[in-house]
Amino acid sequence: MSTAVVQERVRECVNDVVAAPLRITAGGSWLDAGRPVRDAEPISLAGDDAIVEYVPGDLTLTARAGASLAEIARVTSAHGQWLALDPFGAAAGTLGATIATGSAGPLAHAFGTPRDNVLGIEAVTGTGDVVRAGGRVVKNVAGFDLTRLFTGAWGTLAVITEATVRLRARPERDETIALALPSSDAMEAWLAKLRALPFSALALELLNSSLSRALGLGERAMLLARLGGNASSVRAQLEAMRALGDATPAPESTWRALAEIEPAGAAVARMSAPPSRLHALWARLAHLDAGSYAHASVGRGIVRCIHRASASTPVSPWLAHITHSEGTHIFERLPESAWGTVPARTNDPLSRAVRAAFDPRRVLNPGILGDIS
Repeated sequence: MSTAVVQERVRECVNDVVAAPLRITAGGSWLDAGRPVRDAEPISLAGDDAIVEYVPGDLTLTARAGASLAEIARVTSAHGQWLALDPFGAAAGTLGATIATGSAGPLAHAFGTPRDNVLGIEAVTGTGDVVRAGGRVVKNVAGFDLTRLFTGAWGTLAVITEATVRLRARPERDETIALALPSSDAMEAWLAKLRALPFSALALELLNSSLSRALGLGERAMLLARLGGNASSVRAQLEAMRALGDATPAPESTWRALAEIEPAGAAVARMSAPPSRLHALWARLAHLDAGSYAHASVGRGIVRCIHRASASTPVSPWLAHITHSEGTHIFERLPESAWGTVPARTNDPLSRAVRAAFDPRRVLNPGILGDIS
């Protein structure tokens, strides 16, 4: 769907008092995330998937919002480059959805979130205006930073139709290892030693025992570490990691399996605290109920909990525990009936004012972040 067609659809909603609001879609893998969007007509960008411009020498790529992350990976790998964004979900997920939801995976440990990797966007606001923010070069600071504003707004301010992203050179070597976690009383000191290592891993992810078992890594809670660089650098990193425990090789495919581990109907929440307090957050959340998964980003202090609801493990106790825990919590997925029990994320005066400026008629993804009056 071209930008002009998106603009026409939005203007129809704005100008027609009986027109239904719009539910923005593409690959469809995130349609069960966020609060339910009711009484809305789908507007799909799935077919608008072209790679508009790729300049390997500049390490930048511009693509339409419907381009899949898998296709971007295929195109850039031929030049020894990659888009270092690995959101949870299928590789068929699209660039537009990744930016709109602000989704980040384990590689955010080294490369940051979408806000750190998106250089510019084209979007259609809820008033039907086409805006272009940022640019197609790495250094571009002119004007207001609408690129960061629209990133993670879940399509409530504008329909992202095109984006320019920063690429990275792929490391010469890319190896994954697994280490068993220490006992709870030794965790704080162990994590401090891990953070003090004289190199930056590509990813460092804690896995609780249920998740380690599901990924075929054994019965114990583990650290999954991704190390990158030239041969001598990776060799030195492996030697340093072995000082923390027995390191065993793990297949690179483990990261894709982790990204796709959530079963259908799971409830998912993220809790965050300063990285120096990760040990306490992990101790509270790693074993909320039997069989549920938990993993944590060491560098970012974020624990992601995946509750596999069943008749024997209802979602209510899990939800209450997370809601009343210390730290910031964000719910990605919940049963529809449970959303009314958690507060809206964007019901503050500033968020309401921003929404009024870009989508005053509430025609884009209404209700996905909570009702805003």
